[in-house]
Amino acid sequence: MVARQDIVIQPVTTKAQTKQFIEIAYTLNADDPHWVPPLKSEVAKLIAPEKNPFFEHARVQFFLALRQGQVVGRISAHIDELALQQPSEQGMGPGTGNWGLMEAKDEAAMHALIHAAEAWLANQGMNRVLAPLSMSVWEEPGLLTKGHDHSPMIMMGHHNADYQGWIENLGYQVAKRLVTYDLPVADGFPELVNRIVASGERNKRLKIRRVDKKHFDRDAAIIMNLLNDAWSGNWGFVPMTDHEIAHAGKSLKPIVHEDLIRIAELEGEPVAFMMTLPDMNEVIRTMDGSLLPFGWAKLLWWLKFPKARSMRVPLMGVKKELQNSRLASQMAFMMIEYIRRDAKQNFGTRHAEIGWILDDNQGMVAIADAINAAINREYLVYEKPIATAKS
Repeated sequence: MVARQDIVIQPVTTKAQTKQFIEIAYTLNADDPHWVPPLKSEVAKLIAPEKNPFFEHARVQFFLALRQGQVVGRISAHIDELALQQPSEQGMGPGTGNWGLMEAKDEAAMHALIHAAEAWLANQGMNRVLAPLSMSVWEEPGLLTKGHDHSPMIMMGHHNADYQGWIENLGYQVAKRLVTYDLPVADGFPELVNRIVASGERNKRLKIRRVDKKHFDRDAAIIMNLLNDAWSGNWGFVPMTDHEIAHAGKSLKPIVHEDLIRIAELEGEPVAFMMTLPDMNEVIRTMDGSLLPFGWAKLLWWLKFPKARSMRVPLMGVKKELQNSRLASQMAFMMIEYIRRDAKQNFGTRHAEIGWILDDNQGMVAIADAINAAINREYLVYEKPIATAKS
C-alpha cells in the first residue's frame, strides 16, 4: 500500500477490488455524453489472466486509488515479455514497461497512480515507460487528445480531455502520434481511384475475395499471419502468438461479415487483407455496460441484422515483400472500394473510420488522402525514462 498526500494506492488482489477496478470507469465517465460504456463482462475478460492470452507473456499489476476510503481512480502496470524482445528503434525493446487502463477523478489521483505504476515497473527492472497502452498494443494504445466531441468506434479508447495535461505535467514526452480518418462512403471515390481499381481488375494474376465463414478458422489464421508479417517493421509492433490469434478470431467472429473483409491473392497466394467491422458501439452505448435485462435480445438482433451507419477499418496489411510497390496501393484501393460498395448497399453505411494509423506511415497517409479521408481523432503515446530499482 502506497500513500501520497490524501491518496492511498492499493494493489488489486481480491474479487471485490477487481469489481471496483471495473466499476470506477463507469462512475468517472458517467457525465461524458461521448463515452461509450463497454460491456462489463468484456472488461472482466480483458483483465482476467485465465481469459486473456496476453497474460501468457506478460507481467501485470492493477492498482486502485482511494481517498477517504472511496475509489477515485485506477491504473494497470504491465511488462510484455514479447515487447522486450523487439528492436528499441521500433518503440518497444529491452527495459520498456507500460501502464494503461487509467482513470482518475483528479490530477492528484492520476499522479499517485502513475507514480505507483512507475515504481512497480522500476522494481521489475524497467528503465523506460511507454504509455498508455490498455493493455496490449493490439488493444487500445494511446491517449485521446483530439476528437473528444464525438464518440469512439468499436475497439477505440475515449479519455477525459484533462488527462493530457495531467500526464504531461509528470514529464512525459510524445513518442508517437496515432490518427484515425473519417471517410464518407456514400458517394464513392475520386475518378483516379476508380481507374486504379479498374486497372487492378484487369490483372489476371490478382484476385480479391471475401472471407468465407464456412472456413472461418482458415481465413482468420491467414489474416492474422499476414498481419504479423505486414506490421513486423512498424513502430510499436509486438507479434501475436498463436493463442492470441485464435482468441482474436473467436472474439471477432460474431461481428464478422463476409462482405466486409477481403483477402487479396496474387497467383493464388494470400498477400494482403482488409478488415472492416460494423460499429457495434452504436448498440452497446445504450446498454450502460450490461446485457441485462434486455441487452441480450437487442445485441443478438443487431448481430443478426446489423444496420450500421458507421464502420471501422481497424486492420489492413500487405505482405512485407510487396510493400512500397504500386501493386500494394492498388490492392488497398480495390479492397476499400469493394467493401465500400457492400457496406453502403447491405448495411446502409454512410461513414467509415480508418485506423489507427501511425502519422508517419507515408503509404497509408497517401491512401487516406487519395480517397478524401480526413483526420478525425488523435491519440498520443508517451514515453519517460525511469530509474530502475534493480542493479
